[in-house]
Amino acid sequence: MVQVVVTRPAQDAQRWVCELSAQGLQAIALPLIAIAPAANALPVQQAWQNMANYQAAMFVSGNAVSHFYASNWPLAQDISALEAINTRAWATGPGTVAALHQAGVAATQIDAPDAAAGQFDSEALWHIVARQVRAGSRILVVRGSDHTGEAAGRSWLAEQLAAAGAQLDTVVAYERRMPLFSPDQRRQAQQACADGSVWLFSSSEAIAHLQTLLPGQDFRAARAVATHGRIAQAARSAGFGVVCESRPLLADIVASIESLA
Repeated sequence: MVQVVVTRPAQDAQRWVCELSAQGLQAIALPLIAIAPAANALPVQQAWQNMANYQAAMFVSGNAVSHFYASNWPLAQDISALEAINTRAWATGPGTVAALHQAGVAATQIDAPDAAAGQFDSEALWHIVARQVRAGSRILVVRGSDHTGEAAGRSWLAEQLAAAGAQLDTVVAYERRMPLFSPDQRRQAQQACADGSVWLFSSSEAIAHLQTLLPGQDFRAARAVATHGRIAQAARSAGFGVVCESRPLLADIVASIESLA
């Protein structure tokens, strides 16, 4: 049976291991991104206090949702739904939508690509929300940063908002860091690069971290499933011998993994 290496941050990775195992696949978690709260919680708290001034808050990930709300607890518990302050919640994919639901945001307050869509990214979200944006609209982007405090992620959506005349504010709710491998994890990763395992990548950053954690590693015998074209290209550039692109939905990922078996 083919082994699947799930590289998402620890909490997400365990959930995916359980879901893939329920589909009859052998899966292990080997997180390649570590998540921590933002070093300075004050800007997040200030953003929450000003939420009524924003037409929409765009959350880049489920981690953005959970850390944004965690930084504002128990205030967020009292008005957990953005509906209470008439601010839309934007999300690029189903994982972020699920995190918003868990935080208490009403489904009617969320704008996101349909779960059956073929693409979950800023471009797909823009097709949904572009008609809401007017000159003078004020939008908050809740996102992560790297360990230096630099905002992580692409600026494409920011460029579209600016072109439409919107005012864009950004707040960092969490940090994305490179994890430290234990000796056992290093051996596990090296073996998975050569034994036919399938690496599951949902971030180009995870691939970059793997290259740093395994300096000089030959990836030509390694196989990967990537959940976006840009991520697939990053895997190919890293030297992965076989790379399959898949939509980030469980059924599609399972089908892609099985196609490599």
